[in-house]
Amino acid sequence: MLVLGIETSCDETAVALVDDARRIHANLVLSQLDEHRPYGGVVPEIAARSHLAELPGLVRRALDTAAVSLDQVHGIAATAGPGLIGGVFVGVMLAKGLAAARGLPFLAVNHLEGHALTVRLTEGLAYPYLLLLVSGGHCQLVAVEGLGRYRAYGATLDDAAGEAFDKTAKLLDLPYPGGPAVERLARGGDPARFALPRPLLGRPELNFSFAGLKTAVRQAAEALPPGDAQARADLAAAFQAAVADVLADRAKRALARFQAETGQAGPLVVAGGVAANAALRAALAETALRAGSRLVAPPPALCTDNAAMIAWAGLERLAAGQRDPLDFAARPRWPLDSLTLDQAA
Repeated sequence: MLVLGIETSCDETAVALVDDARRIHANLVLSQLDEHRPYGGVVPEIAARSHLAELPGLVRRALDTAAVSLDQVHGIAATAGPGLIGGVFVGVMLAKGLAAARGLPFLAVNHLEGHALTVRLTEGLAYPYLLLLVSGGHCQLVAVEGLGRYRAYGATLDDAAGEAFDKTAKLLDLPYPGGPAVERLARGGDPARFALPRPLLGRPELNFSFAGLKTAVRQAAEALPPGDAQARADLAAAFQAAVADVLADRAKRALARFQAETGQAGPLVVAGGVAANAALRAALAETALRAGSRLVAPPPALCTDNAAMIAWAGLERLAAGQRDPLDFAARPRWPLDSLTLDQAA
């Protein structure tokens, strides 16, 4: 089977074609960074307009790249939420149109499920596994027990880790997007110079909180000597180390719970845009190793938003007999643990 996937949940316009042998025939992503950079973040209206202008042509390019026609496609999958509703709506409507015109199954994919299942595309990983999803809008721990079977262990009580990275970047006068910029600056910094808080560290519950850490970074940034480049690098390194400590602590406790419940040692899967950060990956890999488990992560290019993960999630659901009605409504919010194999029920 070959499925065409469409991803428009935020500021990346993406189209991919993936088959059930885990081959990615095309995976195209158009970035909107230049359009949003003057505003220091994503502007929803600009994002939606860009998706509308670029998506039809990108679908044609993806088909050309894969050297296939729509007649050879078995289903059309699109992110139907959660995300910026204007952009989600653009992708869903084009997917519905293609499905209706060709008589193909339409698959409404949860964006978070796309991230959750990426390692099954890239690694062929079997169920079950523990997922740490860390991105600009989401930070949660989930037991992935099977397709449509997700149990939330914990989530952020306020800000997501990616949002904290973006805010720190602004405070340090770094360019958008903030996450990669903070990581680059932190490489030359001393993480021990600034004593930053580790919210909820050591607590038995499995939630996250980054608002207090953001406040501490702001206070430290405002007190930095003007023009002190080393101090900025040290603060970036201290912030990154604090996030790594928090994620590692939460993952350690979640692994213990997962192992007690399943009788298995893992693995720990990390996904989402923040998962591309090498320092965070290293901390999580060490945590998993100490727990007798192992860390599994998609390639960095498949951690950030992409359509290959959407095509794959759609393909898994299509293979399980799923298809969604053409009146399926796009959703700005759609919790991962609310999914089943029959979304339309």
